Parts: sequence; structure tokens; C-alpha cells
Amino acid sequence: MASMVVRDRIDRRQGPGRAVAIVVLLLCLLAAPSMAQELAPRAYWPAPTGTQLVLAGYAYSWGDVVTDPSLPISGVDSRINTGIAGYQQTVDLFGRTTNVKVELPYTIGTTKGFVFGQSAQADFNGLGDLAMTVSVNLYGAPAMDREAFRAMLSDPGPIVGASLRVVAPTGEYYDDKLINIGTNRWAARLQFGYIQPLKPGWLLEAAAGVWFFQDNDAFLGYTRSQDPIAAVEAHLVHLMKGGAWVALDGNYYAGGRSYLDGERRPDFQRNVRTGLTVAWPFKKRHLLKLGFSRGVVTESGGDYATATLAYAVAVN
Repeated sequence: MASMVVRDRIDRRQGPGRAVAIVVLLLCLLAAPSMAQELAPRAYWPAPTGTQLVLAGYAYSWGDVVTDPSLPISGVDSRINTGIAGYQQTVDLFGRTTNVKVELPYTIGTTKGFVFGQSAQADFNGLGDLAMTVSVNLYGAPAMDREAFRAMLSDPGPIVGASLRVVAPTGEYYDDKLINIGTNRWAARLQFGYIQPLKPGWLLEAAAGVWFFQDNDAFLGYTRSQDPIAAVEAHLVHLMKGGAWVALDGNYYAGGRSYLDGERRPDFQRNVRTGLTVAWPFKKRHLLKLGFSRGVVTESGGDYATATLAYAVAVN
């Protein structure tokens, strides 16, 4: 019902041609992978104070979009390529291990589908929104030098951490264009994580957090707002010789209903993803990581499979 109300308002204000354009835009926004879909094993694992990493990554997402049946959208298919450059440093914050990470993405993608029975395609590319994450180990991982870190690896204990991730509206965005890479709003996630060592060589990791979103007041003449998204994730990690590791990943997230000028849209998310991550170090200072995840239950939003490749090098 809410989607019909929005469509009627568009028809009255901007005509049927504009209505098609708005629906195409909604299709493209739904096609963008959600922040809550992230699966991040080892997020709270400590490192020696002073560690500096240069990061580079690539993600390829493909799949369908689950939309409200009342919307005149069908056959949605997306192919999204995202490259990420970043930097991370481990610092001593009041005696606790703290990681500060900055990331900047660049996205190239295509979304195809049928709108009102007619084929539609959207191609987009550009810089995304800048993200910064600060994570602090509150218990079990005090700030340590390399010698103390090696000692901790031989007999790890439980670790409790917290993080704040902030996404700034720095990405490419034009208020009069249908396709944008940037979101034109601030977003922030507060998360708490826990690591429990199991028998030698195994770790159980869990995290729970909430995403909060500022309104986008330049959404083709509308104001788009979104409810918070709550997300939990878990990882079973197996540590191997030489520092390599493999993790089974899963998450569940719910919420995120959006509104156009206060009109509620039927896009409440209640989704589940699973994945696998493999990482191995080489030549002492380098790390290569491969990952794959896909949606298991998708009630609304992007139903994607995502393959990732990440590389990190210590520069100190």
C-alpha cells in the first residue's frame, strides 16, 4: 500500500515518465549491497602497537533483488565491482590495543531489470563514501609490543572489544541524477565483539551492532529516511601453521525500513548470509585473503553472492 501511495504522489507531481525514472532509481538503490551484509572475521584480533598496514581489496557482487510484489519491478540482475584502498594503524589508547582504519571505495556496476514490463538498465561508476573505523579491545588484549604479542599467541584468552564505524557522505552524488555512488548521508555503526578460544587452533568470534542513518534530503526532490539496522555475526576460525587461518562466517540483520517524505515503504529487511574466508601470510609482511558469501534468507533488498580478494602489507 505504501509503495502505491508513493507512486500516486509521483504521478501527480511529476507525470508518468518521471514515475518510471523514480522506480528505476529505487531499483538501483536496492541493487547496491547493504552495509549490514558485511562479514568480517578477525575484526577484534589484536596486533602489536605501532603496526601499520596498507590495504587493497576487490569485491565482485552479483545477483537478484527482492522487492515488494506491488512494485512494477521484475527480473533484476546486478553486476557490481568495487575496489577499496585503505590504511590501518594499531595504537596504544589508555593501555588498550586500538586499531584505526580508513577505507575509500570505487565502484563500477550495471543493473538490469524490467520496469512496467519494459527493460531498463543502469550503469554507474565513481568514488564511494569514505569510511573510518576505530576498534578498541576492552578486555583481554592490552597494548603490547611484538614480544608480548608472540607470547599472547601461544596462549590466547578471551577478548572483548568495541568499535565505531562512521561513513561520511563524500562519495559522488548529484541531486538531479538518477544514479549515484555516494549516499548523501552520514551513517554510523556501534558494535561489540567477543573472541573465545576453544581447543588449540580454534576460535569462536561473535559480534553484535546497530547501524544508524542520517536522512538524505536531496533524493530527487524527496527526503529519504531509514530506520536503524541491527546485525549479529559469528565466525568459527581455525588457525593453521605459519599464521594462515580459515573461517566459517554467518550473520543475521533486521530493520532498515525506509521512508520517502514520511511515507513508509514495504522494505523491512530480515536477512541471513553465510560465507567462507581464507587468509595466509607470506614473506613475513604480506597477507592475502579470499572470501565468498551469499544470501541464505532474503526477505527484502539485495540477494547477492559476493567474492572478495584483499591484500595487506605491513609498512613498518
